[in-house]
Amino acid sequence: MKKFNYFQAFSRNIGWVTQEEQELLRNKRVAIGGLGGVGGSHLICLARMGIGKFNISDLDEFELANFNRQYGATTQTIGKPKISVMEKTLREINPEAEINSFPMGINEDNLEKFLDGVDIYIDSLDIFALEIRRKVFQKCYEKGIPAITAAPMGMGTATLCFLPGQMTFEEYFTFSEDMPFHDKIIKFVIGVSPTVMQRHYLVDRSSVNFLKKKVPSTAIGIDLAAGVASTQALKILLSRGGVLPAPWGLHFDAYHGKLKRTWRPWGNRNPLQYLMFKYVKRLLQKEELKERQLDASQQATGLLNERDHLSLKTIHEEKNHLEIRENSVKLKTSPPEQNP
Repeated sequence: MKKFNYFQAFSRNIGWVTQEEQELLRNKRVAIGGLGGVGGSHLICLARMGIGKFNISDLDEFELANFNRQYGATTQTIGKPKISVMEKTLREINPEAEINSFPMGINEDNLEKFLDGVDIYIDSLDIFALEIRRKVFQKCYEKGIPAITAAPMGMGTATLCFLPGQMTFEEYFTFSEDMPFHDKIIKFVIGVSPTVMQRHYLVDRSSVNFLKKKVPSTAIGIDLAAGVASTQALKILLSRGGVLPAPWGLHFDAYHGKLKRTWRPWGNRNPLQYLMFKYVKRLLQKEELKERQLDASQQATGLLNERDHLSLKTIHEEKNHLEIRENSVKLKTSPPEQNP
């Protein structure tokens, strides 16, 4: 086996970055929260750019339902911890990489350590992991760490960058503690993707159910998100400039072939966001009502079938009982047999 050589391994980056910049990337530390969905693709994309140090976290195992989109999901990795699979893949790309793994995920107890020495944080936590996400972004702001969230939206991606000294995650998304979880998720989705372009080609609206923590996703959106997030990270790490902080955002949709730069001063308090929140909530409520009615109908059908089954069972039992009684009566009323 040929001995690993960092500069040869990543030499094809040169031209888009200089030799000096490649050396800078080699010594940068990136934290990635979550390795399912976008997280695995973020990790691989940044590793191939030559990032040399990582803090990574995940507490789940790969399963069959991950196959459509998650980098490490294969028939050989079902049931295996995502973090160990992705760490192995990373080391096969760059054996020299420095990796700090957090197999219990991110929590309040290890958050400080997870962000220790980090140059940038890439958000890839589950869409429904809002509370720990809020804590991570707040800690990044306090420590002066740039933080990027790039979400797969259908067959596209929407990106926000939260930079030191600029608008914070909380100021932008405007969550309140007494807000229902369902509403928080809507605010997060429309905050990341103010245009919600992907809604126009969602062919099955019942596939989105925030109460059941169910949303569809594609590898197309995942890989686009990884490319955009990694590009923004590279520009920040190399001080290239040109990265617009929240409330500016970027949404590219490959299905529509459209790129939209969004600007939502006051974040979700913006009147446009208020209207979008109402619109999306109304759509989801209609779908949830349909699903509840369908569930109720299926339950009613099941009860009717059970009742019919019991009715048939009762009829058969009654019939058998009558036959037994008739036979008993016949035996009692029949004349005794005469001996010859």
